[in-house]
Amino acid sequence: ILEDYNATEVVDNTKRVLKTYQLPQGYSYKFTGEQEEQAKMMAFLGKALLIAIILIFLILVAQFNSAITPVIISLSVVLSLIGVLLGLIIFKLDFIVLMTMLGVISLAGIVVNNAIVLIDYVNLLIERKKKELNAPEGSLLSKDLIYDSIIQAGKTRLRPVLLTAITTILGLIPLAYGININFITFFTDFDAHYYVGGENVMFWGPLSKTVIYGLTFATFLTLVIVPVMYFILFRIKIRLNKSKVIDLNTDF
Repeated sequence: ILEDYNATEVVDNTKRVLKTYQLPQGYSYKFTGEQEEQAKMMAFLGKALLIAIILIFLILVAQFNSAITPVIISLSVVLSLIGVLLGLIIFKLDFIVLMTMLGVISLAGIVVNNAIVLIDYVNLLIERKKKELNAPEGSLLSKDLIYDSIIQAGKTRLRPVLLTAITTILGLIPLAYGININFITFFTDFDAHYYVGGENVMFWGPLSKTVIYGLTFATFLTLVIVPVMYFILFRIKIRLNKSKVIDLNTDF
């Protein structure tokens, strides 16, 4: 057993060697055991992630009564996956199929919250401006008014979005690094038996770190990418429906 290797690396090296190895006629090989179980687990968790995204999308469609806005919000899940992979690469961590994928599935339900909070408030501001202008039903605000609404929503929702992400990340740090405190002995004997690590970290650490990396990356990109895509979407709507566009100079 070599140090600094895992089963996947060993199997990859073995496959690389076997590419140039001539097997006797009538013989073949395949990888079973841990690799076979990992492939089955990955297929199952991949389906679970897809089902989770579809269910989230359907709920958003029913809530926003739109198909385009939920697509923009669902893209924050993709942004979180980029953050997970970057975090694993930067800190040189292994991709644990079971717990890392469970963390990714958990992220699918967590990271969309920030986008929902932001987009919902933008829609609220747009409806308020329409009422102020006494705009007819089905009309569209001008590009400048939409831009102002997005900027105002970003300023107003910046603190709630950051606080939600920060509290979640800080809450997962003890689980990710195995911070152990015995509160019973702390209050009875004034000895907390504090230590870092333990067997639980091997199991829960990959899941917690996956959520931490994905949520950190997706939060900051959500504050930039989601509003930009929302603005691009409205610009396309304005170009397709120029007759319905209103601005501050419109007289009803």
